[in-house]
Amino acid sequence: VLATATPDHLCPGTAPALAARLGLGTVPALDIAAVCSGFVYGLAVCHGLVTSGLYERILLVGADVYSTWLDPADRSAGVVFGDGAGAALVAAGRRGDPGELLAFDLGSDGTGYDLISVPGGGARARASGKPAGPGDGYFRMQGGTVYQHAVERMTGSCRTLLDRVGWDPAEVDRFVPHQANARILRAVAERVGIAPQRCVTHLERVGNTGAASIPLALADAADGGLLHPGDRVLLTAFGGGLTWGSAALRWPGTPQTMCMDSMEGTQHVAPR
Repeated sequence: VLATATPDHLCPGTAPALAARLGLGTVPALDIAAVCSGFVYGLAVCHGLVTSGLYERILLVGADVYSTWLDPADRSAGVVFGDGAGAALVAAGRRGDPGELLAFDLGSDGTGYDLISVPGGGARARASGKPAGPGDGYFRMQGGTVYQHAVERMTGSCRTLLDRVGWDPAEVDRFVPHQANARILRAVAERVGIAPQRCVTHLERVGNTGAASIPLALADAADGGLLHPGDRVLLTAFGGGLTWGSAALRWPGTPQTMCMDSMEGTQHVAPR
């Protein structure tokens, strides 16, 4: 399962080619286009596929190459985004194991589809019969409005999920939001009630890497000794679409393996 907003081509999807490059043979493969929410959406999809009994092990990849779609004349976006990739192995496990994933909260609002977009290249633009504008192939974002939506949606999603799993914000050991920008992260953490020292950030070094940002932040925190077995971890993300989502899990320990739990069964996820 590949979460990406920068596929190799409009058609076909990139996941089958990635599976082939990894030597995985004829396994099923699919793309998820939830932009910066892609990794959380991907976790939910993989969770469902495993708990249904359809598959026992699924490789989830979050990867984006923002440098390919940034307008070189738009310095405001160029200094924010970066290229990156992260992966996790989702596999069947036992309920109560370290790394247990407790619940998801997902949402979307298509009325705001144009707030984060690449206007040209798709079927809608082609069907219009109008010639492409000079900047239609580049990434466009309405920053002020996106900020408001991102803070509101991630805050609401986190609160809903905390209520669902019965965690008080003070009980969250590590808060790992999508690494959009520092202002958004601080605003969401403050509104949810999570102390700044429990918020995992590394965007000051890598920028906004889209669907890769959460797995990269988790790997960075684990390498830095910030995550410990059994830690209560809250993930949240917001992206184009508009899409958003959150996940609650217990950190696995060593090796880096997260197990994902649902009402039907348990899964493990191993970030790499």
